[in-house]
Amino acid sequence: MSMVLFVCTGNTCRSPMAEALFMHRKGDLDWEAQSAGVYAAPGAPASRNAIEALRELEVDLSGHRSQPLTADLVEQASLIATMTEGHRNHILHCFPEVENRVFLINAFGTSKVAADISDPFGGSLSTYKRIRDEIDRALSDLILFLRAQNNRQR
Repeated sequence: MSMVLFVCTGNTCRSPMAEALFMHRKGDLDWEAQSAGVYAAPGAPASRNAIEALRELEVDLSGHRSQPLTADLVEQASLIATMTEGHRNHILHCFPEVENRVFLINAFGTSKVAADISDPFGGSLSTYKRIRDEIDRALSDLILFLRAQNNRQR
C-alpha cells in the first residue's frame, strides 16, 4: 500500500491536521498517511486549537502523538508533502535521493500555487481554522492527483 507523509516543523499542528483530514477525505483511495516534523519531539499531543479546528469537521485528532522525521519514514513514503518550501529543502538536504517524491502540499492544484502553509502555532482558533481550510483545499487537489496517478497505472 502506498503512503503519503505530511511534514511540518513540530508535528503538532499542520502535518497532523493534513494526515487526519487526508484519511477522512480519501474515500476508497488505497493510500495511507502519516505525519512527522523536521524538529519534532516524540510523543507530544496535537495542539489544542488543531484538535478543536478538526472537531468542527467531525475529525478526531485527540490521539495524535508527534514524531520526528526519520530515514525510515522517508524511505516508506511513496510521496512526501511538505507545508513549506523550507521543509522541502530540509528533506532534500538530508535525503537528496528522494527529490522525485517531495512536493509542497500546494503543488498539486491546477493553479500550482507555490505557497507555503503558514504555521498557526500559538495562534487563535480562527487562525487554526483558516490553516485547516488551506490544508483541506490542498488535499482536495492532492487526492485528485493521486486518483489520476492510480488510473494511469491501470
